[in-house]
Amino acid sequence: MAKKTSAGTPATAALTALGVRFTPHSYEHQPGTVGYGLEAAEALGVEADRVFKTLLADADGSLVVAIVPVTGQLDLKALATAVGAKRAGMADPALAERKSGYVVGGISPIGQRTRLRTVLDESAAEFATVFVSGGRRGLDIELDPTDLLAVTDAALAAISRR
Repeated sequence: MAKKTSAGTPATAALTALGVRFTPHSYEHQPGTVGYGLEAAEALGVEADRVFKTLLADADGSLVVAIVPVTGQLDLKALATAVGAKRAGMADPALAERKSGYVVGGISPIGQRTRLRTVLDESAAEFATVFVSGGRRGLDIELDPTDLLAVTDAALAAISRR
């Protein structure tokens, strides 16, 4: 059952400090779930195309944040092109957790421990609001995609495939 909460994560604190409008949505995370974003969409009763997952990738030796719809997959070649790299691969989960300050399944693109270059899939621009992790499993943040671009200093590019 979905409920709203103030949550208090680095992501919500950053948005509050910046005066960005957002709505936190809390839900009961089921242990053992691997598809965190799809779980969020179902639990919150939101169309899955509006829910985005945050992934960390290694692009020519530099970590990059990719934000893509949970209904698709990250296109590593497109991500590499978007950041001017020759190739990209998924980052080691332990490194992703260390650099972001969040646990896998709860990595938010907002309020990360280390500010990294960020790319948001262009499909986000189709919606008035999108959902991203709020910084823990069981918490998503709903906000305007233009605000998401601004607070993460992200580029908008076609980086996902269905």
